[in-house]
Amino acid sequence: MATEQGLTKDAILGSVSGYREQSEAGASKDALEKMFERDKENLRGLGVPIETIGDRLDPDDLREARYRVPTAEYALPADITFTPAEIAVLNLAGGVWSQGSLSADARSGLRKIRSLGIDVDEPIIGYSPRISLREASFGPLQRAIEQSRIVTFPYLKPGEAAARVRTVRPLALVEYEARWHVYGSDVDAEADRTFLLSRIVGDVKITRRGFDPALRTGAGERALAGLEAVAARHSALLEVHPGTEAALRLNRRATPAEQGIRVPYVDVHIFADELASYGPEVRVVEPPELRDQVVRRLSAAAAVHGETR
Repeated sequence: MATEQGLTKDAILGSVSGYREQSEAGASKDALEKMFERDKENLRGLGVPIETIGDRLDPDDLREARYRVPTAEYALPADITFTPAEIAVLNLAGGVWSQGSLSADARSGLRKIRSLGIDVDEPIIGYSPRISLREASFGPLQRAIEQSRIVTFPYLKPGEAAARVRTVRPLALVEYEARWHVYGSDVDAEADRTFLLSRIVGDVKITRRGFDPALRTGAGERALAGLEAVAARHSALLEVHPGTEAALRLNRRATPAEQGIRVPYVDVHIFADELASYGPEVRVVEPPELRDQVVRRLSAAAAVHGETR
């Protein structure tokens, strides 16, 4: 938003906070470009429009493409003004609600409010989205929590051939390691459980059966404490090629080890998906279960590519 002309990829990698620090730390250009492409898709997934401007004489030539966020998407009517205190309150109110709870118009309005005061002479400010909500189950679960209603949903665990319907008193929605979970009381098991939203494979049905709203008190804290306790019991020893995208992302939550780095994780299948996406940039030393899961995913990908050649 600081430029009408747009910026080239090289200019962005060299000036935007986050990329610049990684570059100075020795990250390769290839790793930074991969990170740039993922971040660009994340921004678009959040509803932030990004224009790609090619060569004027040859629009299809994107080698020197420039990128910009069109200011027209953020312009407020001339007769609307906000004091600094009003902007602070509006930002605070917007921050209380997750992205999935706002309408498209509300999200657009909030982005415009947050963009007020950006001067073209100011340095470019790094933008790092916290979360990208794609799970359709988030909205119904949030409504059920607010209404203190029991829900049912089909839940597919790894290794199971078919989904099993769960009946749950939903108490809190929590984000952990960029993934949403619903924490609640499993009615059939008569025990507290945490469910990954990405494994809910059908509609969430809100029943007419209610529960005591007092059960929600402190539920979010209990859920996060439970996830952190699981992560503390599970860690992977990894060898990662320096300067790669894998190194940039995994080092953020890793501790140094004699042979590479050690990274805590909650779910072996979810973590295996992430590690497999890095390809040859990372190797799992231990545990064997995680290594086997990564190898299985890489073998499946190789087989698919072999069939399509």
